[in-house]
Amino acid sequence: MRRSELGHAKDMKAKILTDEGDGSMPMLFGRVLDGKGGGRPISWEEVPEWRPGNDNEMLWIHLQRTHPGVQQWLEECLGIPEPTAELLTGEATRPRAFRDGSTLVATLRGINFNPGAEPEDMLSMQLWSDGKRVVTLRRLPLQTPRMTCNDVDAGTGPVDAGSLVTSLTEHLIDRMSHSIIDMNDAIDELEDGDPEEDTESVLDKIATIRRNCLGLKRHMSPQHEALLAIANNAPDWFEDHDRREIAETIDRLRRYLDDLDISKESALVLQDDIRARAAASTERTQNMLTMVAGIFLPLTFLTGLLGINVSDIPLASPGSHGFWIIVGLCLGLFVIELLIARKLKWI
Repeated sequence: MRRSELGHAKDMKAKILTDEGDGSMPMLFGRVLDGKGGGRPISWEEVPEWRPGNDNEMLWIHLQRTHPGVQQWLEECLGIPEPTAELLTGEATRPRAFRDGSTLVATLRGINFNPGAEPEDMLSMQLWSDGKRVVTLRRLPLQTPRMTCNDVDAGTGPVDAGSLVTSLTEHLIDRMSHSIIDMNDAIDELEDGDPEEDTESVLDKIATIRRNCLGLKRHMSPQHEALLAIANNAPDWFEDHDRREIAETIDRLRRYLDDLDISKESALVLQDDIRARAAASTERTQNMLTMVAGIFLPLTFLTGLLGINVSDIPLASPGSHGFWIIVGLCLGLFVIELLIARKLKWI
């Protein structure tokens, strides 16, 4: 192929995505890392033509994976096999990682901090790298890549592909700690809360915390296996110090998963305690009502019996002082019942 034809083909590849839909770029941002912690921005049009200027340079682009044509661009411009490109742009978001020759492919999850989202609403990030190029993809806004990009712009970012992967994973896991801390604070507030607060409202809050814990545990546990796969099976360009960094991230993830178990158990204990207190309060109320009913039932029976409108009712004749006699009988019966209740330790 002549040089002019090759240049035209590359231009067509760069336009595959920009000519789709509303014309917006699929690349959210791109950086050329200089190997010293910094980097320079790169435009979408420059990406197909990019070649490392020296041994230290590498390319990182962050893409919107749902943009039309992304899979085709990955296959044609980066030479990614079709099954891998489908994985990078598909909806299979369970964390996993594997080595494909000299490339690393991974799907990782992060906490969803977008407005209106629950902590267990996880966001996925797909990653591909051959050691000189790193491609990350997402569907919904994810703060982790932007945090690493800010480090690069500040000159304190990763220096190569391996450290970029470790930086992304560290930020993903560190964000998880914020949700765990928030849930623990919420449990502490409920434990120290107003005893008069509506029980159903408190139980609903605890149920929400438990659901969040279960959701995070369910979604983040597979990430542990994915990070282990990166640490153990990454290509040779993933250096020993990168593997140590991933190992430390794995340790933090284990601690966070343990913290989730503790938070879940704390919420369960608090839930059981509140239910026990509510049941005890209900039982006390029922006992009080039973005692009152037991005291007044004989009195009600006596007054009802003597109050029927038939002839020959005792003490009903004028001058018999029947009313005061009945009142005295009721008071005496009431005192006897109180003595019996005290002896039985009802009061």
